[in-house]
Amino acid sequence: MNMTRRELLQNVAVLLGGSIVGGSVFSISGCKSTDKQVNALFNESQVAYMNEIADTILPTTSSPGAKTANVGNFMAVMVLDCYTEKDQKVFLDGLKKIDELSDKQFHTSFVKADPKQRTELLTALDKEQKEYQAKKTKEDPSHYFRMMKELTVLGYFSSKEGATQALRYLPVPGKYDGSYPYKKGDKAWATS
Repeated sequence: MNMTRRELLQNVAVLLGGSIVGGSVFSISGCKSTDKQVNALFNESQVAYMNEIADTILPTTSSPGAKTANVGNFMAVMVLDCYTEKDQKVFLDGLKKIDELSDKQFHTSFVKADPKQRTELLTALDKEQKEYQAKKTKEDPSHYFRMMKELTVLGYFSSKEGATQALRYLPVPGKYDGSYPYKKGDKAWATS
C-alpha cells in the first residue's frame, strides 16, 4: 500500500497528539504537496541552508544525517504547501534570524560556522523555543526553531535513509507479535 504525503502527515500528527506545528491544519486543509525543491518561497541556497540546519539537528552518526536525506527540500515543500501564510512568515523570518545570530555571535554566517558553533547556537535556540512554547497562547504562532526541528525529524524519519538506516525496517512486515523481545538500545521499527 502506498501512502501519500498527506496521509503520512495525518498519521504522524495523530501519533504525536497533533503536536506538529500545523498538524491539525495538515489533516483538514487538504495539504496538496508538490515535490518541487525550488519554489515560490525558497531558492537553492535556502534549501542548502535548511539542509545545514537540519544536519546540525540530526548529524551523521552510525546512520546518515539529515543532509544526506535532503531534509531541506522536504522543509521547503512542506512550508510552501502546508503552512499558513502566517507560519510561512515566521519560518522565513527564523531563517534570517539564525544567520543574524550566527553573525552576531561568531562573526560568520551559519553555513560558514564550524560544527561546534552551529551546535552551540541551535542548542540555545532550542532552550529558547521550549521556554516560548511553554508560555505562548493558543493564538500565538509556534517558535520558528520548533517548526524547523519538527520538520527535520518528520522529514528525516519519513525519508528512505531515516526509515531504512536509522530505524529497523522490514519491507514486507510479518505477523503482529505483541511480546517481541526488545533490548535496550534497539532501534525503533519503521513500517509501511
